[in-house]
Amino acid sequence: MRSTFLFCISYFVFLIPSSAQPSRWQQQVKYTMNIDVDTLTNHIVGKQKLEYSNNSGDKLDRVFYHLYWNAFQPNSSMDVRSRELGKNTINGRQDWDGRVRDRIQNLKENEIGYQKIISLKMNGVTQPFKYHETILEVNLTKPILPKSKVVFEMEFEAQVPLQVRRSGRDNPQTGVRYSMSQWYPKLCEYDYEGWHANPYIAREFYGVWGDYDVTISIDKTYKIGGTGVLLNAAEIGWGYDKPGTPLKQLASQKRSWHFKGEKIHDFVWAADPEYNHIVRKIKNGPDIHVIYNNPLADKSVDDSWGKIADAAEKELPFIEKNFGKYPYPQYSFIHGGDGGMEYPMATLMSTPSFGTAFHEWMHSWYQMMLASNESQHAWMDEGFTSYAEDLITAHFNSRPAIAEYKESLKQNPNNEGLKKLINSIPDNHSGAYANYFALVKSGLEEPMTTFADHYNNNFAYSIDAYSKGEVFLEQLGYIVGAGVRDKILLEYYNQWRFKHPNPDDFIRVSESVSGMELKWYKMYWTNTTKTIDYSIDSLWEENGASKIRIKRLGQLPMPIDVQLTFKDSSAELHTIPLDLMYGAKKTENADSKLIAEEPWKWTHPTYTLSIKARLRDINKIEIDPSKRMADIERKNNLLELNW
Repeated sequence: MRSTFLFCISYFVFLIPSSAQPSRWQQQVKYTMNIDVDTLTNHIVGKQKLEYSNNSGDKLDRVFYHLYWNAFQPNSSMDVRSRELGKNTINGRQDWDGRVRDRIQNLKENEIGYQKIISLKMNGVTQPFKYHETILEVNLTKPILPKSKVVFEMEFEAQVPLQVRRSGRDNPQTGVRYSMSQWYPKLCEYDYEGWHANPYIAREFYGVWGDYDVTISIDKTYKIGGTGVLLNAAEIGWGYDKPGTPLKQLASQKRSWHFKGEKIHDFVWAADPEYNHIVRKIKNGPDIHVIYNNPLADKSVDDSWGKIADAAEKELPFIEKNFGKYPYPQYSFIHGGDGGMEYPMATLMSTPSFGTAFHEWMHSWYQMMLASNESQHAWMDEGFTSYAEDLITAHFNSRPAIAEYKESLKQNPNNEGLKKLINSIPDNHSGAYANYFALVKSGLEEPMTTFADHYNNNFAYSIDAYSKGEVFLEQLGYIVGAGVRDKILLEYYNQWRFKHPNPDDFIRVSESVSGMELKWYKMYWTNTTKTIDYSIDSLWEENGASKIRIKRLGQLPMPIDVQLTFKDSSAELHTIPLDLMYGAKKTENADSKLIAEEPWKWTHPTYTLSIKARLRDINKIEIDPSKRMADIERKNNLLELNW
């Protein structure tokens, strides 16, 4: 999902991970679902067959399902949590999700959401179950043994809630009839840490990879976009068989849409009678579908959504070069939802925003393929996705992110706070640094290890997950070198896709590629709220050499780059590695020299840099001229000498 916080071809065989990749067992599912939608009552009845492979070495005495729509009922955990957070005021506004607010409390009986289980069998035997609001607990009559497979058969019914958050019906902002995410009983993930039966309060997800075969029966006037490939495209038409074809006529009142997706961990769809469909067939790449509502036939709306398709086609080569190949046969940008919300092979978008489109598509890498446990490590998805979004947007616009801040300064030339901010943030990922600094200043920061739903406030969660997670990667480039960081991201993709990596897995890849020890960085940046602050403390001459003492004022130790500019306009860059790294980065720019100094012991508050030059020959000393190190106070990083 894209944060709204901003301050100031047919099927093909997936590549099987090579034997050199890390081994970690994964549970596997195969869903076959047939659902019937009553568009008059907004009710769904469905049958689900679920083949579940227990690839663990554990005996499972029970299983859990997510029943997400049960959250959309008055006094639910989501409702109460939202209203409680709304009692807090941060930066002059209530700290609740503006899309949820207190709306659930006011839903009428025909507007609430629910999912009810009519029957549930395992291998033909009825199973007892009980509801825990958005979690269904099934105490099995017979355990699922290690390395075995069982078949669950379920009948369920549901009511589509009025659009509140992510999924629902009749959103007045989009005019879309149905945004169908989290619409089916979904088996919870079981991994090496055990069951992840997280109640649906507000935020993130974790799922089991597998195959989905979904048939949706709905009024024949409705048009659908969703996860997977439409298998009965010849029967449907409407651009699925070939671009530009109309929806085929049908004598019966209802039409069936048959989708299939492989190697995925969720399934989304959306439906509306007024949908339009744009198709881009990318050579040697996926089909791009853009599905949107334009009931007034406004050409500007058509143009805006068409540009999303154009942008996706244009940026795919850049994306794949930097982050790895997109492995699925299609991707759909679907008008719906309440902002931007990612799912396998599709996203729901409320508006045709380039930033939202890039962000949601990049979730295909960090949540749909790598798929860390978002509930526990939201920053590994949202932060990494935001990092990618920033680079893609800069490439698309042919200008760095900081250009927006500089344009704003042109409009407000006397804004001293904005001037200071611009001098404190790097050219790329500048918004993430600005948000992180604002969070630090607020005093509300919490460790990134906090589970997504358990933050004390939405403000801290949003910046931690999105912005501080984004800074994590850009700052990693400062530590190991930008080119090395880029290699790390590709190797991370190659080694860990379809394996649910955790933070330690990412750090091990980083250490392997960089040749440095980096556990200290993960520990400080994610486990604590300690901050970075270095200063130029003093300087003097000694035996013909210049001595520059640097002081660590913050509690987070870092390697330090120091750039010296001399009277003759020449410059040299020194890097002082941290002793915990057991290594130092190499020159990042082939046109400049990087001088590696002796390591700075993290226990020592000061470090003296010795330069073979007279003090009066130095015009300027600057700590980290790239501004990639998230130093919270940069005014003490620069010393200009007016001899």
